[in-house]
Amino acid sequence: MSKRDYYEILGVARGASEQEIKKAYRRIAMKYHPDRNTDDPSAEEKFKEAAEAYEILSDADKRGAYDRFGHAGVDSQMGGGGGASFSDIFGDVFGDIFGGGRGRGPQRGSDLRYNLSISLEEAVKGTTITIKVPTLVECDECGGSGSRRGSSPTDCTMCGGSGHVRMQQGFFAVQQTCPTCRGKGKMISDPCGGCRGQGRVEKEKSLSVKVPPGVDSGDRIRLSGEGESSPDGGPRGDLYVQIAVKEHALFERDGRHLYCEVPISIVDAALGGELEVPTLDGRVKLKIPAETQTGKLFRIRGKGVKPVRGGPVGDLLCRVVVETPVKLTRQQKELLEAFQASLGNQGDKHSPRKHSWFDGVKNFFDDMKL
Repeated sequence: MSKRDYYEILGVARGASEQEIKKAYRRIAMKYHPDRNTDDPSAEEKFKEAAEAYEILSDADKRGAYDRFGHAGVDSQMGGGGGASFSDIFGDVFGDIFGGGRGRGPQRGSDLRYNLSISLEEAVKGTTITIKVPTLVECDECGGSGSRRGSSPTDCTMCGGSGHVRMQQGFFAVQQTCPTCRGKGKMISDPCGGCRGQGRVEKEKSLSVKVPPGVDSGDRIRLSGEGESSPDGGPRGDLYVQIAVKEHALFERDGRHLYCEVPISIVDAALGGELEVPTLDGRVKLKIPAETQTGKLFRIRGKGVKPVRGGPVGDLLCRVVVETPVKLTRQQKELLEAFQASLGNQGDKHSPRKHSWFDGVKNFFDDMKL
């Protein structure tokens, strides 16, 4: 094996950190791996040389001895006795790439979603609602172990309880999740009758959901730790309550503003008047000026929604719709006919939109004749 300086082999300074040394070794090992350099006989030697340098410099004690005495301080630690095998070194550095690692901790329980429909009033003002959620919880009978009471899980015979197995081919040594125990490291020979060895059972639980004022469809409320329990003792998942606001009979919402249609009579539209219109806080007066046309918007400030994420309260916008009277008596029809006759030749003066519309129609057909 070459006696070149180990720092020089990895291309790092003597004061390099552990992470810098690991990164340098990874780069060189990938570059000179024999499987990637079948036509270069020297690649394998450089590959082994880098592995030797990494074994010394990645160990604090060996690195200290090497810094003080050079190769003489570490030669006795290489090879047979106390040194780690190359496959251990390669697995340490490349295990995260190929799915290995030193095993995994307990899994987190799954998150859950609950669709909650609420009224517009509840969305605007806020409310507290009790919901019932089916979820997986720890089995009371076995305490979540999955084994029948009085027995306990045993170490997996495939992986020896580590939860992973090592697959080696040539210079590669890759750790993978054990296929027998699926990474748990334990096997259940006498499963619990309550949960059939799963450690969890399905139950329905009641939860109180505080809906803040101003929420809208699509907003989510997170209930931490109210999801499914972990299958192996890890933290519980979360519950996400998805808000859907029901359609309202009077109001439509657009962000922080509310909209509603207000029907008015032709008399109120022509002469003006005062109406009572609904808001989510009660009735308010709306003054209708004379000669109001269908579609005109009236703004009532501060009667909209205060957004859940902050900002000013929105407004209520009322769109008036002039309603044509129906089911008229003979006398009422005669009065309308008399009113129409009273306009005489000045009808266009009293209906400017109608006059301009017919002018537009006339111009349209005149242009078609050209």
